[in-house]
Amino acid sequence: MSKRVHRPREDAEFDFILGMSGVPVLAYFTGTWSKAIEPCQVMDLVVSDIADDYTGRLTAVRADITRCPAATERYGITGAPSYVLLKEGEAVAHGTGPMTITEVRKVLDGHL
Repeated sequence: MSKRVHRPREDAEFDFILGMSGVPVLAYFTGTWSKAIEPCQVMDLVVSDIADDYTGRLTAVRADITRCPAATERYGITGAPSYVLLKEGEAVAHGTGPMTITEVRKVLDGHL
């Protein structure tokens, strides 16, 4: 996992990271139940590469659904992995399920 991907331990830390980011935020939500582990591990690799490739243009945040329940509810997250792209605090794109790096770049390039 890239050091450029923030891993908040709770909702307050998640909100702090969002508030401090001067660039759009790619927040992706993970889970620890058995059916979510493998797809979330795939997304860990994708988001790690994205964080490195978009340094200075994007903040990446990996939020565990059980540790950040308020953020999970706020953005309507119903499964893992899921992602939300936030610009100035507003969700401009979202999705559920694992994505390839090409698919994520296409979403990001349409909004950055």
